[in-house]
Amino acid sequence: MYDNFLHFHNYFMDAGRIPFVVVAMFITALAGMVSGPLAGNANPFIWQICDLLFGPAGDKLDRTNRKPKDLFFRGTFFTVILLVFALVVSKPLAQLTVQSTAIEGLIVISCLSTGSIWYMVLKLYFTLQKDGKAQGGYYGLARSTRVDLNSVDDYGITREGLAYSAVSFDKGLVAPSLWYLIGGVPFLIVYSVISFASWRFGKYGFTNGFGKSALALERLMGYVPSLFSGAIYTLASAVAPSANMVQSFKAWWQVKDKVPYEQGGVMLSSLAWSLGVSLGGPVQDISGKTLGKVWVGPENASAKIEAFHLKRGIVINIVAHLIFLLSISSAYVYSGNVFE
Repeated sequence: MYDNFLHFHNYFMDAGRIPFVVVAMFITALAGMVSGPLAGNANPFIWQICDLLFGPAGDKLDRTNRKPKDLFFRGTFFTVILLVFALVVSKPLAQLTVQSTAIEGLIVISCLSTGSIWYMVLKLYFTLQKDGKAQGGYYGLARSTRVDLNSVDDYGITREGLAYSAVSFDKGLVAPSLWYLIGGVPFLIVYSVISFASWRFGKYGFTNGFGKSALALERLMGYVPSLFSGAIYTLASAVAPSANMVQSFKAWWQVKDKVPYEQGGVMLSSLAWSLGVSLGGPVQDISGKTLGKVWVGPENASAKIEAFHLKRGIVINIVAHLIFLLSISSAYVYSGNVFE
């Protein structure tokens, strides 16, 4: 019975795939920290490929002057096309991985994002430290979040940087990694394409209808991984200077003022409460649409986020990566694969 408990994770995932995730984490961390975000975009490379292939077509279909029902129908049809694309592409790629482990590693690398996010947020931090303002340090953040940062002040830019670092830990690392461990390359690609559509057209839940199907599918696949990510972030807050893990735990039991999943959910709540700040708030996306994101954080917490808050957020993010690495490495050791 005890042995079965130790190997419980083997019933729902292939522990033999864990080394690919570990190697991909190191490579994306190193490459991202050295070169920074590719073309200013810190999201996974597969999102950028999908954006080139499907972004313009989606923009043409997502016309704001159309009725919500029409947009919902168009968005659902568009999402189905993306799913078919993901399934068609994943089959030959999965067959190639049988012949070459290098190809499998490259696929996993293309679906994760780590170091480029650190690079971007650190650049914002150093800009704030040096100049006292975020001007010139937020280009990558604007591209990665699809938020018009000219619509907010420096505090708002810093809030977006903190929020993005937390949410990207979930969507750019934990969720795709878990789906890969569960179902291999096909599940990894399907989730990555769906999360791309949610990011590109979901507008944080404020879509007029076009992105609703993508948001629903991403929530279906991403909700449980987000809980795991949130728990890791809460644990990581115990290490960060001046962060409060007890306060972070309180965010899990809030009945009112819950953050919608599409706006960051437990990730944003865990970060805001651990740092004792107020995150979120209305912004505009790059198309000029107002996104009335909710405020989240302890009562009477300040929304005036300074550079030192950003530093604490970066520490939490890096520690969270280490905890995730430790958790999957431990699963690999207990699976018995390491001794084969």
